[in-house]
Amino acid sequence: MEARAASGAYKGGMSTSELPRDDLAASLAARRELGPDYDAAFADAIAARIEQSAAVRHSAAVADERAERAVALTVLCVTLGVSIPTSAIAAGYAGLSGLVVVWAALVAINVAFALRRRPR
Repeated sequence: MEARAASGAYKGGMSTSELPRDDLAASLAARRELGPDYDAAFADAIAARIEQSAAVRHSAAVADERAERAVALTVLCVTLGVSIPTSAIAAGYAGLSGLVVVWAALVAINVAFALRRRPR
């Protein structure tokens, strides 16, 4: 078992899903029963679990950030695409005041998007 622990193949009987408190307590009890000879293997298994959990959380955070950037880019592109014809139409019918109203609305939309609450 120590050879597997040194090679990183030993996982202490723990699954790859999140480690419930009961499983951790059982692992601690087993470590106490096995004695100090298996402390290194137990520590390696716990460290591997912590590293795996951190990697999963980091990957999820990166994926969320990419999705958020994609949504922001979409809003930007739609706003720019809509701004050109609406500016021309508003300026043609209402002059400068129409143009100001259209641009104020576009700015308000983008500010509202930037200040919205993001789910965590």
